[in-house]
Amino acid sequence: MRVRGWYRGWQERSKMERIDLYSRFTISCIPWLFALAWQGAPFDHDIRHEPLPLALGLALLLVSLAQCLLSNRNLHASYEHYLGLSVFPGRRLLAPVVLLVVAVGLLAALAGVDGVQGSGLLLMTLNAPMALVITRVLLVPVRRFLAESLCLTALITGALAVAGVRGGILAGVVPCSLFGCVLVLISVRPSAWSMSVMWQAEQARGIQARLAVAEERLRFGRDMHDVLGRNLAVIALKSELAVELAQRGRPEAVDQMIEVQRIARASQQEVRDVVRGYREADLSTELAGAQGVLSAAGIECTVTGDSGEDLPAPVQSALGWVVREAATNVLRHGDPRHCVIRVGVSAGSVALDVENDGATPAATAPSPTSDGPGSGLAGLRERLAALDGSLEAGPAKGGLFRLTATIPLAEVPAARRAPLALRPAAMVAPGVMVRSRSGLVEERR
Repeated sequence: MRVRGWYRGWQERSKMERIDLYSRFTISCIPWLFALAWQGAPFDHDIRHEPLPLALGLALLLVSLAQCLLSNRNLHASYEHYLGLSVFPGRRLLAPVVLLVVAVGLLAALAGVDGVQGSGLLLMTLNAPMALVITRVLLVPVRRFLAESLCLTALITGALAVAGVRGGILAGVVPCSLFGCVLVLISVRPSAWSMSVMWQAEQARGIQARLAVAEERLRFGRDMHDVLGRNLAVIALKSELAVELAQRGRPEAVDQMIEVQRIARASQQEVRDVVRGYREADLSTELAGAQGVLSAAGIECTVTGDSGEDLPAPVQSALGWVVREAATNVLRHGDPRHCVIRVGVSAGSVALDVENDGATPAATAPSPTSDGPGSGLAGLRERLAALDGSLEAGPAKGGLFRLTATIPLAEVPAARRAPLALRPAAMVAPGVMVRSRSGLVEERR
């Protein structure tokens, strides 16, 4: 059960989180691989099998493993420091530095008692700085890291020279020490840089989405203002006129209130039309949106066939909702690499096909957030049934999953009329109210 719960939690992670976890896991494995390979291999034939050399070699191996533990412990903090999310506490480097000095001392002692051959000594020299520099490479600029690597190489070379290492072996210590540092520089730092760029791109997409939502809200607000602003002003002025006429006992007040009632009802209908148009889905817009969303998620999306721009408005709206729900299901219920959306228009019907290579049978189930009509595949079937259309979803040949929506064009009712926000304002308010010098509000036609 724990394994199943862990796997479910892993599947729920976003792709960026998975990539970030892959990257950190790979970096955390590097010191362990080098410690076991470069520090453990000499025990086979390079270290002299006597009590003192074996004890020194085993102590050096244990110190290397402790360095790996500290490196993994500090990796998250150094990663966050490189990404600019937090500041790495310098005191956490004290223990790794102490362990590095101990490792160099043990290596020099092992070489001083002639307990290791030259090739084994060079392998141990390769491993000596690895655990510390993996953390350090993410904390300082490249130039400073190279300078510190030279200082570290000088420290290791000097310690081995004092221990009595001479000739070609001592000369080989310098490139071996530098090689370990440069290997970390060209492997760990580019990986962290790539992750920082991807996270910045992810944040930019999130900001872009929020800006799009804010822009849509502003557009909706402008539409509501255009529809209601003038009508409410007319209602207010006509109401004021009716009050003044009623106070004067003039029968025209009734006519003004009838006009107010007519304008209020017209405004109510206009609001309904605006909201309906705001909530309806446009096919071409939804096709472009689905392609953009799936491409941003790393799924190759291809849109083929007719654009659907000449279809009646009810058909475009219904198919737009199908595209939106299908794209949501592709992202939610599977991990595909390719998705194809086809729109085919014939003389008597229009068909929309959505195919992907990674969906599961769970995609056929209603959306878990569906709490009524209008969402999930059940809601899509209701929308299509209003147009005598049909919806089929299920596995297809070749390991694909296909969703097909079909609507007969002959049964589609006439397109809805244009939004009232686009009609002349004179159709709503035939008169213009002005205030005379006496203070009475009058209507001039």
